[in-house]
Amino acid sequence: MTPLERFHACMNYSPVDRVPNHEVGVWVQTKQRWRAEGLPADDLNWDWFTGEARWAMDPREYIDVRFDMVPPYEEKTLSRDGETEIIQRANGVISKALITGSAEGMRASMDEYLSFPVSTPADFQELKKRFRASSPNRYPAYWREFNLAGWSQRSHPLVLGKNCSTLGFYWRAREWMGTENLSYAWYDEPAMMHEMMEFIADFTIETSRPLLEGGVKPDYVFLNEDLSMKNGPLLSPATYREFILPHMKRLVAFYKSAGVRWLVVDTDGNCELIIPHLMEAGVDAIWPLERASDMDPRAIRKKFGRELRLWGGVDKRELAKDFAAIDAHLRTFRPLIAEGGFIPTVDHLVPPDVSLENFEHYMRRKHQLLRGEAF
Repeated sequence: MTPLERFHACMNYSPVDRVPNHEVGVWVQTKQRWRAEGLPADDLNWDWFTGEARWAMDPREYIDVRFDMVPPYEEKTLSRDGETEIIQRANGVISKALITGSAEGMRASMDEYLSFPVSTPADFQELKKRFRASSPNRYPAYWREFNLAGWSQRSHPLVLGKNCSTLGFYWRAREWMGTENLSYAWYDEPAMMHEMMEFIADFTIETSRPLLEGGVKPDYVFLNEDLSMKNGPLLSPATYREFILPHMKRLVAFYKSAGVRWLVVDTDGNCELIIPHLMEAGVDAIWPLERASDMDPRAIRKKFGRELRLWGGVDKRELAKDFAAIDAHLRTFRPLIAEGGFIPTVDHLVPPDVSLENFEHYMRRKHQLLRGEAF
């Protein structure tokens, strides 16, 4: 089977030669560890969303559409003090960042967020000027001449937007306002929040429209929507239903009417309370099923059935243990592999406590798992 045939067959619960081999990536600090353990620095391309030949990951192609601010804010360091610095990012967020342990642009810990570009309805009106959907530089140059023919003849899945480009409603609002401010705004500024959710849907649709109406038929859209923490979502199901669900339905309907087969939502944490609303909107799959947040794919399949496809679910913490623990963990996925509609991946980036030896053992066993072989 081609990677394209294999992907759709798995999603449709049809027979496959093996389940697709997809993965996410690693921390920069994990790269450094593996190189110290003998991995040649130039042996991998490190973009695991598009695939990795060393471990026979299935190729995927991502259309580079810009759903971000155009123009962005100026990225700059505002001040430094010992081991920390205050920085302004391209999205207008100002944060305090730890310098110690950073590598290749990746911090060893999360920033402390200090301010965001939207605090008032007036701020939101000003921010909207950076989200003009018709900006020509949102698309690959000469995509009709250079890319369209190849996209139509592909033998691999084609995805609209790179990872973390096609942002969802909660993610984008949180990025504009911050988690705490957003949590209050649903109640204190409902008119602004209704307008914001409508604007996000409109902007995403209109930015996607030229490609879709120009003959591009992506296999799926991957909507990044980190709306959950360890113990549950960061907004109530009632709030999601009132503010987001009508526009999520509209967005999903637009994509599917334009020929996109699958709509996949990415949210870390435990999103179980929101899953019924996602399914009502027409979402086909969720990812990454973070195990530290009790997102067990077996339990999710039992509760929500085959209409919801599942990606992820491999507990990164198990990969830091011994080979026996890795084997035992992977065996738990056999029923889902046999049933279909499930693509196992590590439930986020591989952290630096996972050795190269352990990861390569994981990949060997995973290939057996994907082929339905016992071990």
